[in-house]
Amino acid sequence: MAAKPAPRTEPAPLNVKKLTREGSLSMNVADQLEGLITAGTIAVGEKLPTESGLCDSFGVSRTVIREAVAHLKSLGLVEARRGVGTTVIRAAPAEAMPAKRIRPTTVEDILHVIELRLNLEPAAAALAAERFEVDDETRLRDTHAAFVKARQQRSQARNEDFEFHHAIARATHNPFFPQALEQLNLSAIPRSKLATSEVNTDSTSTYLKRVEAEHQDVLDAILSRDPDAARAAMARHLERARETYQQFKEKG
Repeated sequence: MAAKPAPRTEPAPLNVKKLTREGSLSMNVADQLEGLITAGTIAVGEKLPTESGLCDSFGVSRTVIREAVAHLKSLGLVEARRGVGTTVIRAAPAEAMPAKRIRPTTVEDILHVIELRLNLEPAAAALAAERFEVDDETRLRDTHAAFVKARQQRSQARNEDFEFHHAIARATHNPFFPQALEQLNLSAIPRSKLATSEVNTDSTSTYLKRVEAEHQDVLDAILSRDPDAARAAMARHLERARETYQQFKEKG
């Protein structure tokens, strides 16, 4: 009787695209891994390849891999345990909805504002990557740190969110970009339109962790002076927001 093959102790190499661009590397890695998980290629209960294995597969540094895995954790897809590795625990991202329900007129307003921002802010991020100066870098880092602190304190982080995007607009050194955001003021941030009774506290925490990771990706791309990556990261960030609020419209 033929001997049974020995059980596999290490995950098989992944069929993924090696990355060659600077800037938005961690989100590109996270997006590919998320796709493999949601497609069932890496099933619930299975482990991701080791950190060094992921570095080899994607052709990136350990720092990039750690940031990508942190993003997957923020989505509730994986958990990492020392001595065990990173295990897939869900086949779809955990619910990250900022509200229980939203009034139909409010949803329409939010989607209109996001549409405007999608046509404005990716260009601003690209220009910021080309033009930022020392003071801009300090402002960008400080506003992102303020958002992280507010989120950790379980705040809605509305003001901090706006200030981060406003800092990017200022870094374009074109005064009309920040002026456009100032016209919207906090209305630029969808959560500012939600009544207290509409807020879903538990899932908002998950939602804001995702926003934090996306902000970090935009920041990294800008500070890497990679306008294409900055444009793509901002577009991805706002498109995910649009998809989130579109779900409320479809629910009616």
